[in-house]
Amino acid sequence: MKEKRAKYQQLWQVMRRECRRLVSRPLYLFCMVIAPLFCYIFFTTLMSSGLPQNLPAGVVDMDQSSTSRRVARNLDAFSQTGVVAHYSNVTDARIAVQRGEIYGFFHIPKGLSEKAQSQRQPKLSFYTNYSYLIAGSLLFRDMKMMGELTAGGASRSVLYAKGATEDQAMAFLQPIVIDTHPLNNPWLNYSVYLCNTLVPGVLMLLIFMVTVYSIGVEIKDRTAREWLRTSGNSIYRALAGKLIPHTVIFFLMGILYNVYLYGFLHFPCNSGIAPMLIATLCLVLASQACGVLMIGVLPTLRLGLSFASLWGVISFSISGFSFPVIAMHPVLQGLSNLFPLRHYFLIYVDQALNGYSMAYSWTNYMALLIFMLLPFLIVHRLKEALIYYKYRP
Repeated sequence: MKEKRAKYQQLWQVMRRECRRLVSRPLYLFCMVIAPLFCYIFFTTLMSSGLPQNLPAGVVDMDQSSTSRRVARNLDAFSQTGVVAHYSNVTDARIAVQRGEIYGFFHIPKGLSEKAQSQRQPKLSFYTNYSYLIAGSLLFRDMKMMGELTAGGASRSVLYAKGATEDQAMAFLQPIVIDTHPLNNPWLNYSVYLCNTLVPGVLMLLIFMVTVYSIGVEIKDRTAREWLRTSGNSIYRALAGKLIPHTVIFFLMGILYNVYLYGFLHFPCNSGIAPMLIATLCLVLASQACGVLMIGVLPTLRLGLSFASLWGVISFSISGFSFPVIAMHPVLQGLSNLFPLRHYFLIYVDQALNGYSMAYSWTNYMALLIFMLLPFLIVHRLKEALIYYKYRP
């Protein structure tokens, strides 16, 4: 009984020692509290409107008719498109695109109204800069829709002139009516798609870095043996005592972003906030375990931080929220399972967006649990590094 009590006392002493280290270095305050808060506010306010609004576009109106002016006004009425300039020729508009003044331009040819009325098929052209994927895609969608509406309007006028009724004209122009229903995010809000993965992804990256740093700096400053002695020379108590204060702080930051996203911003959370809090705790623990593995494999502060930053940044690309994993190369599809953020993203899709039960995502929870067991693979190597490794800058 006394031995068990002594172990708890040693664990408590390591935790107290780590808490003193946390408050003595402003770097910890910045990485664990200030940086996450800044990212929460930055990403959510950056996309507060859901989609970019009034993207600058231009119009080259060679027709100068009432029809062409109406087309330009209707294009400007789209929420994502803002007509900021009119150009006299295509060359000036192209130069404006190259300078970055506009993201695209709509070209109305001379004789548009006359040719449309005589059914001589005038050609509307639009040019978008796909160097900026989101801006180019949104402008392309609006300009394409404007072209189709203009063509439909011209055809409808001709049908009316031939004596067709409105129902007959619409049946000819649109024989099949398409009814679309975007699931789970009917507003097509980019913030819902991105913030729910970017925000925990940034937190995961910071956990990687802080975990690697907190252990690596012990080796660098030659305080690792003192840390082990405080734990009774038990690497398990040493790691537990060091990481428990980190876990509490990072989980509190995780609770904060969940409450902020689902409670304050009212993002879709169809299964309730409890499953997302459990997923967040699993992500925090899995990220800490990965950090321990990283510094255990490369027990040098410089190399460990490089490993952590590289693995964390790749997570954003391979998780599937920006580009679908199923469309990647089969090798990359398999490698995507090596990143905790991928499994958190799948849990988010199942629980928050689709509203499925937690049992539906049991494989992803098991994957995060496996990540938590990774430190056991290198714990003895890490202990040897803490005792014998000589830091070389």
